[in-house]
Amino acid sequence: MRTVTVTDLGLTPYQVAEKMMRDLQMKRLNDEITDTLLILEHEEVVTIGPRARNDGISAPEGYPSVAVDRGGGLTWHGSGQMVFYPIFKWDLPGEVNVAKIIEYIERWVIAALAKLKIDSSRDQRMQGVWVDGKKVCSIGLSFRSWVSRHGFTINLDTPIGRVEEMSGCGLEKSTTTSLARLGQQIRPENMRLALLETMLECIGREAQGVNEP
Repeated sequence: MRTVTVTDLGLTPYQVAEKMMRDLQMKRLNDEITDTLLILEHEEVVTIGPRARNDGISAPEGYPSVAVDRGGGLTWHGSGQMVFYPIFKWDLPGEVNVAKIIEYIERWVIAALAKLKIDSSRDQRMQGVWVDGKKVCSIGLSFRSWVSRHGFTINLDTPIGRVEEMSGCGLEKSTTTSLARLGQQIRPENMRLALLETMLECIGREAQGVNEP
């Protein structure tokens, strides 16, 4: 069992979080820190991964955007969305490749939602977590010597229409939505607690508590 330092950063500009991730990744590579989970929220921005750039897909007009080096295509960030960045060294038993690591994260989110009485699942259309045929969780990681940056998002109650306008990587508009649009009202603190409570059983790690700088 491995311990995880959990830090809730609150509202954090994307560029600030991106630099923090890079710094923490190097420290984790050098074993200066243990596995670390950042929990935060961003001001509105669309991150554009290599897959979207290669396909010539850009953010809709009027959406601020930034190019990133994580896997995946377009990902919306903004109000009502929780962002989780695991700066983890993925070398525990079973963590044999990127696909398996993504699957572990998906099953972790599914277990957390189940604690909140929400049925969710994986979907062959794209990695992430789905509720009632709609995508509510996106996953995109970047690795260096099996230490990850970037992570996953869960849409709790995003502004009406914003995330639904996103398309790309084979998904139509309105495929992605928030739990609130599906009639599920979840408070951020309850989502955070559910993830921390299911961390050990799903990914073999245990949170040390939550730091709030």
